[in-house]
Amino acid sequence: MKAALDGSGVATEKSLLNQTFVMKCGGSTLEELPDSFYDDLVKLHESGVQPVIVHGGGPAISENLSKLGIETNFVNGLRYTSEEVLDVVEMVLAGSINKKIVRRIGQSGGKALGLSGVDGYLIVAKPVSANAEVGLVGDVAGINAGLIEGVLNLGYMPIIAPVGIGANGQRYNINADTAAGAVASELGVQRMIVVTDVPGILQNVNGEKRVLPVVSVQQIEDMIQSGEIYGGMIPKVRAAIACINGKVKEVVIVDGSEPGVLGKVLSGEIIGTKITRMQ
Repeated sequence: MKAALDGSGVATEKSLLNQTFVMKCGGSTLEELPDSFYDDLVKLHESGVQPVIVHGGGPAISENLSKLGIETNFVNGLRYTSEEVLDVVEMVLAGSINKKIVRRIGQSGGKALGLSGVDGYLIVAKPVSANAEVGLVGDVAGINAGLIEGVLNLGYMPIIAPVGIGANGQRYNINADTAAGAVASELGVQRMIVVTDVPGILQNVNGEKRVLPVVSVQQIEDMIQSGEIYGGMIPKVRAAIACINGKVKEVVIVDGSEPGVLGKVLSGEIIGTKITRMQ
């Protein structure tokens, strides 16, 4: 049964009470989200829905590195991360962007608590297999779900910056899509919502790009092989596949500028692209 929507697109069905979902939002998308997006997020939280937000910040990191005269380059889509680069990554993600999200939620009347993966060993990290090529880039080795649940139980939305910490205290730069997927899997949520600046996964049909409403894991693998999915969409769908291979039932990729988009997804409306195990 679908939940009803109020006039703003916020789901009001009682079945949504205490429903937890993980939302991943990229740095470039965050800058463009309208105030109404945060208003809707707060209304959902007040209605009993429990959002957990993991954010990126790639463009702002690049901008700050450039201002500081620190060279940056990418290897297979991963930013080469030295200690010097990591200082800037942590400053931008955990300091600037994280607190900006907390402020915007507060301006909409909501309650949010900003954290990085270092806090309380929230995101335990290990070096990626290609660490010789990319430096201090990490994979997720563990998630402190109890800390996230504790924040939710206090009535706050956790806002998580994807800087992880290793067992030896070493910090790691973690791809935000990877971090969000790991959080969703560890919490065992039914749904992860990836908020982007595109309407979903696009496919060329007779020379026209159309949004795919539903895709399976196998279809995604085929589209990566064919080159239809490329660039920044690849880590998003890879993280989605990892989620779905775990406990998460579905991942939905949506455009954050769509009015009432979160409520529409939670109510079961067909919007964006839903990724499932099988179609």
